Amino acid sequence: MKTILKRKLIIPVLALSILFTGTAFKAYNNDFFEIAKQIEIFTTLFKELNMNYVDETNPGDLMDNAIKNMLNELDPYTRFYNEQDVEAERIKRTGDYTGVGARIRTLKDKLVVIEPYKDYPADKAGLKAGDEIIKVGDILISTYKDDASNLLKGAPNSSFQVTYLRQGKENTATVKRSEIEIDAVPHFSMVDEKTGYIVLRKFNTKASSQTSYALKDLKAQGAERIILDLRGNPGGLLREAVNVVNLFVPKGQLVVTTKSKVKKYNRTYYTKKDPIDTEIPVVVLINGGSASASEIVSGTLQDLDRAVVVGSRSFGKGLVQRPKKLTYGTQLKVTISRYYTPSGRCIQALDYWNKDDKGNAIRVEQKDYNEFKTKNGRKVFDGGGVFPDEVLAYSKNSAITKAILNNQSIFDYATKYYYDHKIEDINTFEFKDSDFTAFKNYLKTTNFSFETETEKSLSKVLKVAKTEKLDDDIQKDYNRLISNLNDSKLKAIDENKIQLVGLLTDEIVKRYVYREGLYDYYKIHNAEIKKATEILSSPSKYNKYLN
Repeated sequence: MKTILKRKLIIPVLALSILFTGTAFKAYNNDFFEIAKQIEIFTTLFKELNMNYVDETNPGDLMDNAIKNMLNELDPYTRFYNEQDVEAERIKRTGDYTGVGARIRTLKDKLVVIEPYKDYPADKAGLKAGDEIIKVGDILISTYKDDASNLLKGAPNSSFQVTYLRQGKENTATVKRSEIEIDAVPHFSMVDEKTGYIVLRKFNTKASSQTSYALKDLKAQGAERIILDLRGNPGGLLREAVNVVNLFVPKGQLVVTTKSKVKKYNRTYYTKKDPIDTEIPVVVLINGGSASASEIVSGTLQDLDRAVVVGSRSFGKGLVQRPKKLTYGTQLKVTISRYYTPSGRCIQALDYWNKDDKGNAIRVEQKDYNEFKTKNGRKVFDGGGVFPDEVLAYSKNSAITKAILNNQSIFDYATKYYYDHKIEDINTFEFKDSDFTAFKNYLKTTNFSFETETEKSLSKVLKVAKTEKLDDDIQKDYNRLISNLNDSKLKAIDENKIQLVGLLTDEIVKRYVYREGLYDYYKIHNAEIKKATEILSSPSKYNKYLN
């Protein structure tokens, strides 16, 4: 009996011995019995399932799915990483890996090239955005069960053949892998004689050093004011965000505070180095894709009245994660705290503990925002991302724009446009009214559909009416309402023309001159950069924002 009892307890006890060590034991001591109980239940369930299920099961896949689905109940940033995931996360953090040098989208039966990086292996092999890789070597993507993008990685200088579809025609190419270095700052240059422009795309380990280099170089070229472009920057390392702020503010300045239920994670981050320039006027560009570390930089510079923030409201991620090593080369990235800018605000937009009836996190409502003050006494608010000092409505994605982006319609149309048009001088390119009409017709031919919340609600009403035998009475009214809604959706596309034309232009320009050429195009045509330059060129206007 003692032997049986010992075997029964050994797995839960081992698991608990790992879980409850050091400070973790103190933190979870009150829940010890409940956690031990749940681990024992899960252990017995997992054993019985694998022994008795009618078909063969893969214990590794089952556990991977079980853990990831459990964490999905918390927030989208608390993640479990298996060995392959750990390597992908390392690449994000450092920006270095061995591969083909392209952004790739993994679909069920193919790999789609989203963006080849100039002069890297995919580009040298002739691959272009929109190419659909259906075979790597002798391996068909459609029959490959694991993450097919891993097939493109391998030892430096190793070669492989890809079979891909371009405009419906099958082609092959030989790709030679190489070391890939992803720059945090892919571009910096002068917009005019006195205005420098720095694009900071991600906060990896190179972010502050490359931004520092760019700032010094631009000042040497005569820059007397700076545009720092954080649009679409999803964030990254918190320490790098602090170091970027440090380029513009004095040593010893509070940048961000983190608060947690675990005492050791309550920290304050101050600048530790001498700055490059505390006086040079700065405009920071942000949009809905600017998140996390981008919001620390923009929010802190705003709180300190050190920069004018221009664009649309940022994403609103005020949560901090930390990786924790687990056994067998796996990791847990866990949300450990919330961060607060110098004024005391947390810009977290979504409440993951309280969810709606669809299981989605609830967005903090504007009536619940709290007011804070910048260094000069300006009003700023928490609860929904960093709100710009100069709001540009056309830089904010609407519901219809998001639907079109999510459907890949802009990407696919840009591919079509590239093969249908020759452009001699990209800097003179303009997406005309006739082009926009062609795009709308393209949406119709591809059966683009966008279901509004109103349609979803009406559909529910009709279903209930059918169960109550009332549908004959309301069907005509329902059809008329749906018809009106469809007309409204067509109008919505026209109402968001400026925004959609901007997104289409960006995607098309990249096809001809890569991302590097897009930034040069921006300096001539981009509305946000024009606005930033206008603000910076007038000291009185610039100072008016900050006082």
